[in-house]
Amino acid sequence: MCDASDTAVGAVLGQRKDKIFRPIYYASRTMNESQLNYVTTEKELLAVVFAIDKFRSYLIGTKVTVFTDHATIKYLLEKKDARPRLLRWILLLQEFELEIKDKKRIENRVADHLSRLENPPLELCDIKEEFPDEHIFSINSVVTQPPWFADIANYLVGKWTPQNLTYQQRKKLISNAKYYLWNDPYLFKICADNIIRRCVPEEEMIKILYYCHDGAVGGHYAANRTAFKVLEVGFFWPTLFKDARAYVAQCDRYHESFPSSHSFEYILVAVDYVSRWVEAIPTRKNDAQTVCNFLKKNIFTRWTGPYNVTDVTPYGAIEIQQTNGGDKFKVTIQPEHLMKASTKTESPIQE
Repeated sequence: MCDASDTAVGAVLGQRKDKIFRPIYYASRTMNESQLNYVTTEKELLAVVFAIDKFRSYLIGTKVTVFTDHATIKYLLEKKDARPRLLRWILLLQEFELEIKDKKRIENRVADHLSRLENPPLELCDIKEEFPDEHIFSINSVVTQPPWFADIANYLVGKWTPQNLTYQQRKKLISNAKYYLWNDPYLFKICADNIIRRCVPEEEMIKILYYCHDGAVGGHYAANRTAFKVLEVGFFWPTLFKDARAYVAQCDRYHESFPSSHSFEYILVAVDYVSRWVEAIPTRKNDAQTVCNFLKKNIFTRWTGPYNVTDVTPYGAIEIQQTNGGDKFKVTIQPEHLMKASTKTESPIQE
């Protein structure tokens, strides 16, 4: 579709699919001073020439149908005693298999609209030589520190290194730079798993951790899993795992516990080292008498003894083992909310 106005030309490249015109490319431009003096027919032909030249790479080797609201163009192309300018245009159009069809202006609204788009006149303003100090201070206050990867990016772009670096630091910077790629405006790192991830500046780190931990698909997982989720979505920074631990440690929901049932505050757990069998009971106290009662009722009466205490850890857990070297248990007592919040990599057997 092509159209021309008094000051500009417009064109739309499209393709019919299922009898529906689907646009591919929009183009328009204003006329220069000499083209403004063309007659209407020449302006309409100029719109066709502009469209053919603009979309040439798309039209080579295909049949082209030109829709215009100026039907006399087809007769202008057959005129033999035309002006040199028109002859140059006709020679350009003969490279293509053209079919010019008339289209009413009301049906050619897109091209008609493009041909009437003009840049608004610019308002010229005087340059003020005064620059108040408060403006300078306000600009200085919003200047942020360069990102952690600034030196690497500068080296990749212009082979520039900071002057204050020692020989060893400069050598390390150049060695590390080979694992990074610069694609303006982002820096990417080739990680150990051969996956390319975008390097994240400091101001984006907390936002990314928020979406990977607190977001709709975050799940409030532990620090390592949150950090791996950040890597999965394609981001990287050197202190990722450290920052994930600090962020998760401040998450209130991660440390929340369910209401205690029947005033129980602790869970006393015994795990067999070989079979991973678990014996656990809720308790109201965390003292030696509670542990002794648990061993008598749940361990000694169900598992053949006698037992010896083989180890006592600083955090309150003990290890007991049969005297003949048989079953060995680790017994620990922890607050209930810690047991609910903790995760284990190896699931024990449950009754």
